[in-house]
Amino acid sequence: MKSLVLLLFVVGAGAKVFERCAWARLLKESGMDGYRGVSLANWVCLTKHESNFNTSSVNHNRDRSTDYGIFQINSRWWCDDAQTPTANGCNIPCSALLTDNVAIAINCAKRVVRDPSGIAAWVAWRVHCKNKDVSSYISGCKL
Repeated sequence: MKSLVLLLFVVGAGAKVFERCAWARLLKESGMDGYRGVSLANWVCLTKHESNFNTSSVNHNRDRSTDYGIFQINSRWWCDDAQTPTANGCNIPCSALLTDNVAIAINCAKRVVRDPSGIAAWVAWRVHCKNKDVSSYISGCKL
């Protein structure tokens, strides 16, 4: 039990909640604007609704998989949490998605969007962003 508490403390210590425009700038600098046809505003919308821009966000799903980090990347398909049978499409431990160094998360999100489902792999994008005016997610950010 003590090791679990310590692990949660260490993971939490590396967490960061991005401000919307700072996150948009970082995504743009990382080549996400237009990546696989997905606009920057759609990426910001997706991450707002998946994690509220929080790198330490974790969500346990009904199918016993878990979503990790700012993009809420799923353990069944994209990362290994040593608990869920996984395809580990990004070849990473899920814990790598829970730090304030988001380069790994961004690279994994790029891998996810290359899958045939594309950005529709994310439920939050389908519910909150798809076929909607998402320009407000980057407005005022001086990009």
